[in-house]
Amino acid sequence: MSHTYTANYFHCVFSTSERKNQIPAELQPQLWAYFIGTAKNLGIVPVAIGGTANHAHLLLALKPTMTIAEAVQKLKANSSRWLKEQGVQFEWQKGYGSLSVSPSQIDSVKAYVLNQEQHHRKRSFEEEFTALLQKMGIQFDPKEVFAA
Repeated sequence: MSHTYTANYFHCVFSTSERKNQIPAELQPQLWAYFIGTAKNLGIVPVAIGGTANHAHLLLALKPTMTIAEAVQKLKANSSRWLKEQGVQFEWQKGYGSLSVSPSQIDSVKAYVLNQEQHHRKRSFEEEFTALLQKMGIQFDPKEVFAA
């Protein structure tokens, strides 16, 4: 077969350092757009990008030659630099969460990613993140998951 066909969808989640509210509301739409442009430049399909003042959600389709770690590292580094250029004292957390997404679930995950403000009226980032890990069956130590 001369062509490669893949459907590699990932829901990536990461917070600001210490989950501080470092992303000003007025910069959020620009930051999400910056993520979209950076992703496209890297050959990543940005299906949906959203978040709040203290974290970001990215629903991405990766090409088969790119690892999740490489994609997240490049997206975090570029967006962090951009925020600093906007005058924001900024740093992302060290790690991230990445959850595989079935093509049949793309629409529901996309809606979830794009409606973060609404979701966080009921649940904190910490509650949301641990619920996502539990839903996916990912083992974690509650004392360590948010350690510095």
